[in-house]
Amino acid sequence: MFNRGRPIIFHILIRNSPSSPIFARLKTLTTITAHLQNLTTSKKDDYFAVVHHISAIVRRDFYLERTLNKLPISVTSGLVYRVLRTCPNSGTESLRFFNWARSRPSYQPTTLEFEELLKTLARTKQFQQMWKIAHQMQTLSPTVVCFIIDEFGKHGLVDQAVEVFNKAKSALNCPQTIEVYNSLLFALCEVKLFHGAYALIRRMIRKGMTPNKRTYSVLVNGWCASGKMREAQDFLEEMSRKGFNPPVRGRDLLVDGLLNAGYLEAAKEMVRKMTKKGCAPDVETLNSMLQAVCNAGEAEFSIDIYNDVCRLGVSPNVGTYKIMIPAACKEGRIDEAFKILHRSVEDGHRPFPSLYAPIIKALCRNGQFDDAFCFFSDMKVKGHPPNRPVYTMLITMCGRGGRFVDAANYLVEMTELNLTPISRCFDMITDGLKNCGKHDLARKIEQLEVSLRGV
Repeated sequence: MFNRGRPIIFHILIRNSPSSPIFARLKTLTTITAHLQNLTTSKKDDYFAVVHHISAIVRRDFYLERTLNKLPISVTSGLVYRVLRTCPNSGTESLRFFNWARSRPSYQPTTLEFEELLKTLARTKQFQQMWKIAHQMQTLSPTVVCFIIDEFGKHGLVDQAVEVFNKAKSALNCPQTIEVYNSLLFALCEVKLFHGAYALIRRMIRKGMTPNKRTYSVLVNGWCASGKMREAQDFLEEMSRKGFNPPVRGRDLLVDGLLNAGYLEAAKEMVRKMTKKGCAPDVETLNSMLQAVCNAGEAEFSIDIYNDVCRLGVSPNVGTYKIMIPAACKEGRIDEAFKILHRSVEDGHRPFPSLYAPIIKALCRNGQFDDAFCFFSDMKVKGHPPNRPVYTMLITMCGRGGRFVDAANYLVEMTELNLTPISRCFDMITDGLKNCGKHDLARKIEQLEVSLRGV
């Protein structure tokens, strides 16, 4: 018998989720069995719906093994991997699910599932269980070893991080790559053992390894987080004298370090000095700077910096446009947003919804609905097709502005593109049309909702 007290059992899910594509048509346990046994041929939505429900059982059901035994599912490597991926913060529960899956005769675990479980156990500080699983594997990849060392570093367990690094090659059959060195460097900097970090870099050089961008970034970020800008600059100059120039300029590393440490004003001042001297940061550093400034509510400064670096010859990328267009719109500088969008088009980028949607919303907020509609029509031709959130936003803005007939037209247009409107849009439009005397059109919208939802 099913447990009626638990919302995660399948017959409860069927009753509470009528809109779910896989469960809406399932009325009996026999049909559930048929669908689960044919997962490999079912639609992607159906498959991931089942993954979601099994994950809910793993996370929430105290007797998860008993509940899982009642489900006639075929345990595959892909299913186990995806369930583990969706339970990143449930270490003990993920281990119980993995052990249950291994008890199924049809399932043989692969390295992918082992490594995902190791990451979950390390993330949740289940280190004893993590080592038990690690010893069952003959080899660990550098990616997993780096993740384990990083987690030890985040929790301040630098001795354990050094232990993993030392036995990576002998006990874990993992080569000590530059990424593994960088992870240990991160762990040392997390507890401010900078002398040990310097010794590790010297060891890297003796081993014939060349420091990469993350090597420099980790140590510079550590110095900046401790408020030691001078030491960070001295380190970069020392490495440069030894012939190990960083892949990016030292100033960019310093700006990134200040931003990561939360010293926004110091980073802004450094960028100001750089632009006054005719030296602009690289695009990645610029994007980090712009994002941090916008998050702090200083969009006006980000627009000024963007214009300054563009005059210095920096070519923005898509990430820059994704930051700047919404920032300009929030400041009410719609003309500036149009300039940025046109620059992206000139650079060969076809506008996608997240770029032109903020401009449409800003125009509607200013009451410029005709301009918004014209611009939207232009983007449907010149940009990527609008998606469901864009239509929902436009319908909502039309409703707020009392343009209910226009909202109805966009709702119909949305359904013609096989995009299902949310219920709130239907309710807002029908109520608005009735209030302004458009009862016939309101009735047609209601009929459209009935035909779409079958209610």
